[in-house]
Amino acid sequence: MTGSNEIERTPTGISGFDQVALGGLPAGRATLVSGTTGSGKTLFAVEFLARGIRGFDDAGVFVTFEEAAADVRRNAASLGFPIEQWEGEGKWVFVDASADIEETSTVGGYDFSALVARIEYAVRQIGASRVSLDSLGAIFTRFVDIGIVRHELFRIASSLEMLGVTSVLTAERAAEHDGVSLYGVEEFVLNNVIILRNLLEQERRRRTIEIVKFRGAPHRTGEWLFAIDPQEGIVVMPLAFLSSRERASQTRVSSGNTELDEMCGGGFYRDAIVLLSGSTGAGKTLTSLNFAASAFASGERCLFYTFDETREQLGRNAAGWGIDLDAMEATGLLRVVSEYPEVASLEDHFIRLRRGVAEFAPARLVIDTLSALERVASPRALLDFLIALGAVLRPREITALLTSAAGAHLASALVPAVAVEVATLADVTILLRDFERAGEIQRAIAVVQARGTAHDHSIRQVTIDGGGMHVGEPLRGGSHILAANPLVEDPQWTTTSERAQGPRTDG
Repeated sequence: MTGSNEIERTPTGISGFDQVALGGLPAGRATLVSGTTGSGKTLFAVEFLARGIRGFDDAGVFVTFEEAAADVRRNAASLGFPIEQWEGEGKWVFVDASADIEETSTVGGYDFSALVARIEYAVRQIGASRVSLDSLGAIFTRFVDIGIVRHELFRIASSLEMLGVTSVLTAERAAEHDGVSLYGVEEFVLNNVIILRNLLEQERRRRTIEIVKFRGAPHRTGEWLFAIDPQEGIVVMPLAFLSSRERASQTRVSSGNTELDEMCGGGFYRDAIVLLSGSTGAGKTLTSLNFAASAFASGERCLFYTFDETREQLGRNAAGWGIDLDAMEATGLLRVVSEYPEVASLEDHFIRLRRGVAEFAPARLVIDTLSALERVASPRALLDFLIALGAVLRPREITALLTSAAGAHLASALVPAVAVEVATLADVTILLRDFERAGEIQRAIAVVQARGTAHDHSIRQVTIDGGGMHVGEPLRGGSHILAANPLVEDPQWTTTSERAQGPRTDG
């Protein structure tokens, strides 16, 4: 419910966008949606009407200047929007202005009064409350005087607002970060401006949406990742603070390793996000498999994503430790998804993962490893991915185990190499490290943080054999064990029990 001085909102229904817009587009106003070719402008305009009909029973008028109505119907049908049916029901009307443009191309003028009259007639015909115009650039390119462009755009926007409709007007941009609009006047005429970007970063496309202004209406600032999904259309990746929870779980679940449970104060809270960082071969995948096996033993579903190995490799490695993934999957309690990061963008991976969570309804989730996703994303994008993932998992109280490769230095060993901020998103942070001791490669484990519970602060020795991972006693006498080059203060440094037995004599 809005206050007396607040501007009423019209929800777009576009996944994730209304959270960013704090409720939707300002009602009764015109909003400019600007972007380069392929950024998703037409899709935004179509979804604004389609989701208005489907979710709010709001009739809509679509004004097209370039695409034929038949093409819009066909493209929308792929997303499950039955525009032709809605036309028959009096919920959707096309105003096709593309033919008018062809007729005036040799004359050089355009009758905006006639266009406004056609839109007004269509609005009143079906009682429309939403209007989309796609795209203004098809008309304005015929004017050489910027003053005329500004005047005519103001006339269109004012006419739409006088009709009392909430409207979306799409327009072209010359470049991703070169001004807001093509002519440099559109954003000054309209009260509301949204920019869609389709950047090429590290040979990968990265889509973002930004609300530049909602005049007199609050909104979230900055660029927000989004993807165009073949099934869902535009999906803006939500962030954790956009979702609310009434309580925090007090229930504990096992990691699958008794000693590790003890180090964490009795296991993980059911709604915890656990970050396991470790060097190559330190035992990250083994810990993940034990976590999944623990879910199976408890009769819980586990969704296991691996970005480093094929399903066959993961199954073979699991069998070496007595874990039968095929048998677990056959019961329906385990689902393994194996794919390389390069097969999709980071946003697409998020949508697939979110859909998998919704369809499979797991109690636990494993992602092994986050570091593999660095190959297709910047640190900032991966951080956004993790925040959005938390918004999906926490309300459902899904226990998540995320693994990542550790860096070569102590600072990066404490958190994944992807971004320092990642550690702040985790409820439990566990480190697994290799170190050299007396000519042998050995392993150590430490629980850096376990929010809301007392935990073991010692660094303990770890061994791995055919029976799995075994957490031993605290290591004493050395420093910087978690760094790439541990410092030995005592040449005879040992575990606690070895110290009780006296100095080592084996060198």
